[in-house]
Amino acid sequence: MPYTMRPLVFHPIYSQLDLPFRHRFPIEKYQGIRDCLASLGVPNSQFYQPDAMSVSELCQVFNPLYVQQLVSGSLDPQAMRRIGFPWSEQLIRRSLTAVGGTVLTAKLALEHGKALNLTGGYHHAFANYGSGFCLFNDLYLAAISMLQTKGIDKVLIFDCDVHQGDGTAKLASHNPMIYTVSIHGEKNFPTRKQVSDLDFNLAKGTQDDEYLSTVDEALSLALTVFGPDAVIYDAGVDVHINDDLGHLHITTEGVYQRDKLVFDTCRQKGLPVAAVIGGGYQRDISALVNVHLQLYRAAGIVP
Repeated sequence: MPYTMRPLVFHPIYSQLDLPFRHRFPIEKYQGIRDCLASLGVPNSQFYQPDAMSVSELCQVFNPLYVQQLVSGSLDPQAMRRIGFPWSEQLIRRSLTAVGGTVLTAKLALEHGKALNLTGGYHHAFANYGSGFCLFNDLYLAAISMLQTKGIDKVLIFDCDVHQGDGTAKLASHNPMIYTVSIHGEKNFPTRKQVSDLDFNLAKGTQDDEYLSTVDEALSLALTVFGPDAVIYDAGVDVHINDDLGHLHITTEGVYQRDKLVFDTCRQKGLPVAAVIGGGYQRDISALVNVHLQLYRAAGIVP
């Protein structure tokens, strides 16, 4: 498996969403990551621009009524409140493109050994409803797309976002070809957890040493027990000590060591990795971008 090229997936629409003043979602961070990578010398030729997923493709995987109502703007207002965004055509275009970005990242990872999306990790979306800023579950879609490739019979979704990947766990619960691992804060959203194949609950205030040990244990166990052919990695940085919604005490260096551990372990096993950036909710966008940048450092894209 060649690891020479490291494709990056980005579309300007990732950060193009008008939100109410002081809305909790840091929509600017995606463009911020793109700009930071460019300032560090990453060439434009390394970036791939995704197309939007089609509604028909989504309806093949998720509940068609939910998909159609959400896309058309006829979804119940209470269901939109659960998602956490006001409905707009812009929201739908942005979401379809972001999901398409993760599916493209999965394809590129199989071709090049490693690929990274500059968004993604919408793991709170279920088959028939959205939640927690997630409309469509890109991780599950990407896993399904990988399984359509010859030689890829089992996919591991390794989720290190501080919030449990409840939608992913539920979606994959009846698919033995997709193995879900979630390492998350025990006392955090969602209140009602689903059952992943492996769940690791972390106490408030967990620090680097314990955290990295848990990540190492979880990844080693998943690779041994399941033996995947490919990995989808949700590298959420809401585990960071300065994150407003995290409650863990992981340093920036700890985030880097986590990401490096995942990439190095998968490279040693010859496993392709499709990575997404997951959650991160510091209001200081430049500080947040710096924490997300650790994923690209760990991948060898920037120093």
